[in-house]
Amino acid sequence: MNSSDTTPKTSPKLFFLHLLSMITLYASAISFIVLVFQIVNLSIPDPLRPDYYYTLGARDTLRTALSFLIIMLPAYVGLSVWLHKLYISSPALRMLWIRRWLVYFTLFVSALIILISLVVLMNRLLDGELTLSFLLKLLSIFFVAGSIFGYYLWDIKKV
Repeated sequence: MNSSDTTPKTSPKLFFLHLLSMITLYASAISFIVLVFQIVNLSIPDPLRPDYYYTLGARDTLRTALSFLIIMLPAYVGLSVWLHKLYISSPALRMLWIRRWLVYFTLFVSALIILISLVVLMNRLLDGELTLSFLLKLLSIFFVAGSIFGYYLWDIKKV
């Protein structure tokens, strides 16, 4: 008997639960990073950009990021708890192809976000962005993407 005989089949319900879980994770992570970036932009203003429209844009972006975070983060937590209960009742569900693919995709995306963010932030630093602002934004990227990467790497090794 090969391993495919013991692995449960993916139902539409499980497929979309896993997909929705990852989408809400990505939306939450992006919203949190945008929120931190805008708080940094408003708290440590760039003296080279003192115009009103820059501040107005930062406030609008902050409000949008906060709205996404307020909705998406609880949705992600709820879906994760629901899926975790399913894994406890049926441990074989952890081996579903959709789950494995999405976890590995999440690891890939997290690593990619870290690398691209480093390039973008380095470009901004070389363009004259304030060092404190640069460091705070860099720390937020490492915190969010690193936490996601670390958690899902641990989770996939646990299987």
